[in-house]
Amino acid sequence: MTAPIILAVPDMSCGHCRASITKALAPLGVDPAFDMETRRVTITADIAADTAIAALDKIGFDATQVTD
Repeated sequence: MTAPIILAVPDMSCGHCRASITKALAPLGVDPAFDMETRRVTITADIAADTAIAALDKIGFDATQVTD
């Protein structure tokens, strides 16, 4: 199993953001987990972090991988 990818998405603030991110990641086979308080998205699918980041960038969300 691949290690989870955790993305910081600083502009994610509401349910609409969550729905948009879910929709953007769905074609990649991703069912993300959200922590709205810390504005982080966790991905457990076998994809590259850059692929997920690019999908979020396409819909206007700046995301970076958390490595801690």
